[in-house]
Amino acid sequence: MDLHFVPTRALLFADSTKSKWRGFLQFLGRATLITVLGGLGGFYFISQRERSPGVQMPFDPEKKTVVVLGSGWGATSLLKTLDTSDYNVVVISPKNFFLFTPLLPSVAVGTLQARSIIQPTRYITRHKSRAVSVIEAEAQEVDPINKTVTFIDNSEIKGQVNSTTIPYDYLVFAVGAEVQTFNIPGVKEHACFMKELADAERMQRQFIDCLETAAFPGQSQEEVDRLLHMVVVGGGPTGVELSGELHDFLEDDLKSWYPELAGKVRITLVEALPSVLPMFSKQLIDYTESTFKESKIEIMTKTMVKEIKENSVVLQMPDKTIKEVPCGMVVWAAGNKVRKVTQDLMAKLPEAQTNKRGILVDDFLRMQGANDSVFAIGDCTASSYAATAQVASQQGAYLARMLTQMAKKNALEGKLQALEQEASQMTLEEDKARVAQDVAGARKQLAKIKLRPFHYSHQGSLAYIGSEKAIADLPFMNGNIASGGVATFLFWRSAYLSTLFSLRNRTLVATDWLKVKLFGRDVSRD
Repeated sequence: MDLHFVPTRALLFADSTKSKWRGFLQFLGRATLITVLGGLGGFYFISQRERSPGVQMPFDPEKKTVVVLGSGWGATSLLKTLDTSDYNVVVISPKNFFLFTPLLPSVAVGTLQARSIIQPTRYITRHKSRAVSVIEAEAQEVDPINKTVTFIDNSEIKGQVNSTTIPYDYLVFAVGAEVQTFNIPGVKEHACFMKELADAERMQRQFIDCLETAAFPGQSQEEVDRLLHMVVVGGGPTGVELSGELHDFLEDDLKSWYPELAGKVRITLVEALPSVLPMFSKQLIDYTESTFKESKIEIMTKTMVKEIKENSVVLQMPDKTIKEVPCGMVVWAAGNKVRKVTQDLMAKLPEAQTNKRGILVDDFLRMQGANDSVFAIGDCTASSYAATAQVASQQGAYLARMLTQMAKKNALEGKLQALEQEASQMTLEEDKARVAQDVAGARKQLAKIKLRPFHYSHQGSLAYIGSEKAIADLPFMNGNIASGGVATFLFWRSAYLSTLFSLRNRTLVATDWLKVKLFGRDVSRD
């Protein structure tokens, strides 16, 4: 027996194993490199495609004109979906961008940068097949009888012409709503809103101002406690998410940079209803309340705001007693009401528009009493649906599809009329038979076009509650799935990332989240 056989075989086996392992690592390295390069290449291609819109078809006087008022969820969803080759489209809005409102509370505390959640309207319209006219202006009057819109330039710099009137064939009224103050004294003067981008930026400045003023030498303990008491009014998703974001700011950043003040900051959430987040299941409401209790966020339900003063808020407690609570800042997130231009439009059709909450529409989103030429979507309407971004977005996409169907129907009706007129002038039976066949084909195509009413499909509700936790109420089969916690927080982030309208916004938001995770939020104030 060869004594060297066994160790030699063992060495050969070891060499074979190393060779296989080396081969596997080389394959893994190549696959990783190809994946990374492919991903970067795809990212670069998409980003350059979004930055470089192509040539568009010009205005066509033969086409009907669709005027879109607004640049919110409904209007932007419509613009994304609409085939502009069928119409001449004009967009009129006081803002030349779309604002991703669900992430507004994150901007208010510096988790996200303001520019990360806005998408210029032209970034959308410049990628359409036909050129879309985008006008930064505020609609002043809509004439549903003469089918005209009057608007003004309300910017700081004005030209020689700053007011004009244009006609329309179809009007998409998507002006949204404004903050509802319920005529409570002091709300407009002393509260921060959470509706527009400027509101979030103002709240961020005011919050840091309260901290710096509390740090000023010589302040009494009573004054410090007042300055560091933040009151959020409204227990819906906006109010709850803002309270959670404020708590994160406190825990993640203020304890490091304001150690002498961080432990004194108080957050109070005030809600008039018996519970916060009434659109969620009781299980998730209880989970939110317990999470807020752990985070030392005080929830005051069945409590109404009677007045907001410069240094305090006056509350009516559940037992009807009145209590004045000192505070440094009040954030108002408690409802919407229709804008003046909406009220004026409704007043012109008093017999059909009888609901003061908003515009009444039929099942096809047509404004009642406007002869099928005005469509209304989003928060400016009074419907059975909640005033949410999800509803407005689905309405906009539906209306875009319906306008496309209407354009096809109009084109076929025009073709049918021309064929019938042509047939009436023909004398030869052979030609009449050919045209009759074309007429039958056009009628068959026309019969297939059926306008279906709008149907809202609820995709679920999400809310961030702070401490890297979120809650989700999602439809499943014939019931709902309720979940909450860190895993749901990751789902919340991925859902919002996928909902953002462009690669640009997704990249900016993801980068902001990464920056905050690595370096924290900025506590400077301009």
